[in-house]
Amino acid sequence: MNRHPFRIVVVTALLTFAITVIALRWDLVPEYRRRGSSGSEAAQAAAPKGQPPLSPEEDTNIRVYNKVSPGVVNITSTVLEYGFFFSPVAKQGTGSGLVLDLEGNILTNYHVIESAQNLEVALPDQTKYRAKVVGYDKQNDLAVIRLVEVPKERLHPVSLGDSDSLKVGQKVLAIGNPFRLQNTLTVGIVSSLGRKIQTESGDLVENVIQTDAAINPGNSGGPLLNTAGEMIGINTSIFTLSGGNIGIGFAIPANTVRRVVNDLIRQGRVIRPWFGVDGYSITENLASALDLPVSSGVLVARVYRNSSADNAGIRGASEIALLYNERILIGGDVITAIDGKPVTSMEELKLALESKRPGDTVQVSLYRGRSKSQKPVVLIEAPRQRGGRF
Repeated sequence: MNRHPFRIVVVTALLTFAITVIALRWDLVPEYRRRGSSGSEAAQAAAPKGQPPLSPEEDTNIRVYNKVSPGVVNITSTVLEYGFFFSPVAKQGTGSGLVLDLEGNILTNYHVIESAQNLEVALPDQTKYRAKVVGYDKQNDLAVIRLVEVPKERLHPVSLGDSDSLKVGQKVLAIGNPFRLQNTLTVGIVSSLGRKIQTESGDLVENVIQTDAAINPGNSGGPLLNTAGEMIGINTSIFTLSGGNIGIGFAIPANTVRRVVNDLIRQGRVIRPWFGVDGYSITENLASALDLPVSSGVLVARVYRNSSADNAGIRGASEIALLYNERILIGGDVITAIDGKPVTSMEELKLALESKRPGDTVQVSLYRGRSKSQKPVVLIEAPRQRGGRF
């Protein structure tokens, strides 16, 4: 007889417990989600009511930005120009850069720091430091500067990726300081690969990445990133009709950056071979006027003594001619290709040797008169003081 009240008590307790568990699981008790949930459920609970969950793409953007933006800096360069009565006028320009290592080395574009008498670098935490130039490569529009007396804990190096593995259509992200708006993120895709562009110095750069990620004045020197947060290019220029972004931007590939930066940090300059010629870019008019065997290539005018070309027996001009009221040097060899790659101008001859190192041997295709031949040319390092363009 006394067992029934006990059973009622037990059943009542069990029902109460079950109802409480169901209420908790179905969020009838809000504290459960704040105290007991974890991971993405906690993130959803923390979001304001009515805000939709992040998409995978948004999550990638946020992750990459949080990872890389602490390593992207704002560079202010000051150039002194002299006006009337030789009074100096300070002009400032700004650009972007990224932290390479804990030694305070910063990568940027050469045109960002060109002719600067003073360099100031602002980190994302708004601390500012003076910087000095370590070295620059005008040909690839790259430069390395080094922060002065910066604590290592304030530096967040950006890792370099492999630009050779990129594919058209791949998502990319750019971080920089367009129009002095520090740490701005833009997103796009790889629009094309293998572009050839001309830098502000007039040099050709090949294998350039084209992107539609918004790049504007001030983005120069900032990183172009893959979704792993690796730098796969340095934003360097845009094609524009208005001065602003129209969806055609260009970045120097990371694998070019890697090769150049190693030389700049260790040597203060890029170690390049010295071919040792000056010449004329052949046009159809020039070929016709001089009765040359080809309509494109380089007519060698001068070969510098003890250069790579001189050691290989390449010949320069043997006489002077008057053409279109201009004196030109004629009779030299006509270079048409390097390692089978056609050469149509002096700029392309320089570009064909850009990836080579002293000690490498290249096969030079040329005409001497109307006779075609190939010459192996062993490339040597240029002396510090030399004549010749390259």
